[in-house]
Amino acid sequence: MERLRHRKGMDRVPKAGQRVSAKVSTHNGEVVHEGLVLPPSSPKHITLKLDNGYNVSYPEADLISVEELTQPAAAAKPSTPTIEASADLPRIRLIHTGGTIASKVDYATGAVEAKFEPEELLNAIPELATIAQLDSVKIGNMFSDDIRPQHWNIMSNACAEAFADGCVGVVIAHGTDTLHITSSALNFAFAGNGERPPGVIAMVGSQRSSDRGSSDATENLLAAVYWAANGPKPTGDSGDSVVVVMHDTQSDGVMAVHSGLAVRKMHSSRRDAFQAINAQPLAKLHLEGSTFSSTLTPSYEAARKAASDRKISSKPSTYEPRQRLAQFMAGPWLHAEHVEAVVNTGIQGVIFHGTGLGHLPIEDPQGDAPENLSLWRSLTRCINRELPVLIINQCINGPIDMNVYSKGRKQQAMGLLGHGMSSTPEAMITKLHWCLSQNKDITKIMSENLCGEHRENLYD
Repeated sequence: MERLRHRKGMDRVPKAGQRVSAKVSTHNGEVVHEGLVLPPSSPKHITLKLDNGYNVSYPEADLISVEELTQPAAAAKPSTPTIEASADLPRIRLIHTGGTIASKVDYATGAVEAKFEPEELLNAIPELATIAQLDSVKIGNMFSDDIRPQHWNIMSNACAEAFADGCVGVVIAHGTDTLHITSSALNFAFAGNGERPPGVIAMVGSQRSSDRGSSDATENLLAAVYWAANGPKPTGDSGDSVVVVMHDTQSDGVMAVHSGLAVRKMHSSRRDAFQAINAQPLAKLHLEGSTFSSTLTPSYEAARKAASDRKISSKPSTYEPRQRLAQFMAGPWLHAEHVEAVVNTGIQGVIFHGTGLGHLPIEDPQGDAPENLSLWRSLTRCINRELPVLIINQCINGPIDMNVYSKGRKQQAMGLLGHGMSSTPEAMITKLHWCLSQNKDITKIMSENLCGEHRENLYD
């Protein structure tokens, strides 16, 4: 006897995009689920997106019956923002680039796509009208892994235009995968030359799309707008020219404000994926009911008191999109011929993710690893060509210290850069790109603390 009963004209398993009621057999008895059919997570399975935002999957063999349901009427798409805020509130501009915070599930494919318009984001969260007067600018609907240096220039110019229009703060909605790279880039754009932005620039994203029950999008956006409207003006010295506002823990209610030069995405899916590297958050935002309160961390308070009086940057510096930087991971698989092949393409810099305190496999103490000496000779040729070679931290946390071991001293003598750096790997790569774009003296300036990228005190 066939276990699956279906309505006339339906396939055995309904197609993606249909709304159904499915009765399935489980270890705990029969269960009925209602939801939208997604492409199956595994062969010969049915996968449903439930109304609470979560997905469930069952083998086709466990289906007892499937009934097609009527699709709910689609909500009308707003054409203009309907939020009305008091004229006494600060003016904040939302710069929309895309990412998960602006994404929905496409039920025909099961994929999450960047498809929210900025007006939809604003109208979906009416509480924003109690915090600030908001307007929005759309510069893209991209996932962040598609963002390139030319997009950094567009974002920094959009921020400058917002301040020129009278906004006191800016919020950039951005995908999380490269958010920490963009935040580093914008910090150098506004503060690398010893200046500071006119107001707060807060970057924000979400780990889970806005139509999921577990989405962090609402609280993150509310917190970012609150900080942009009420946070202290950036000093430019403390890595605070551009900050990242995201969940502090897996739970709701507390948001962390991170230096854009000291933060990294450390988990692929957790809501508290963004963590400070060799640093602490600048502040914590606490949401109680519908009201935020903020607390600056002692280290940031001390940094603000010690900060220099920088001039305001009305025109951020830009990145040369045609710069080409190559990255390699130090380890047993790193070979000279790989480096040479890439160098011969005409790149402007080489970055090595060094092991430990910043080491590369360039010695052959036992006489049985000639490939290490080949790599050493290849790096020497790079230096002789005046090609910058930068060592960053494969360990993520901790400094690059090439004074501890003899190998590190040898690397310094060769002319390899990176000793003493305590910033995130991404901030250092971005800084190298910025220095090349600005024709800076790379050997001198990479070790200098331009705008808070290096920290004297390292925190767990």
